Amino acid sequence: MADDLSGKKILLVDDDRDILQAMEATLTDEGVDLLVARDGNTAIDLAQRENPDLVVLDMMLPKRSGFLVLEKLSRGKDKSEMPLVIMITANLGTRHKKYAESLGVNEYIHKPFRMEKLVEKIKALFAEQDD
Repeated sequence: MADDLSGKKILLVDDDRDILQAMEATLTDEGVDLLVARDGNTAIDLAQRENPDLVVLDMMLPKRSGFLVLEKLSRGKDKSEMPLVIMITANLGTRHKKYAESLGVNEYIHKPFRMEKLVEKIKALFAEQDD
């Protein structure tokens, strides 16, 4: 498993300041190059401009939902051009999870979650990508 995340560019998208701060603090310790957005429109702008390796995306966002962000980012692209995506949500419904997966979400994490779990999922996704 790829344990070193330094040099990876990760876009964090959540409107909850506490969750964002916890993710930022945790991933900064891992040496990640972080980008942060608090709404869907900013997330799209940053993703298109910065080409992150991975996006941690909340489902429920102001201005544009996580689903709409995914739809916009994936439009006209093949899967190899898309960043890895971890969707985080408080929604426990399986319908949302299935839809997220159909849009290319690689992992789906329910809130609340431990930051260690997020780091484990990120490292696992990058390790799979490197194989």
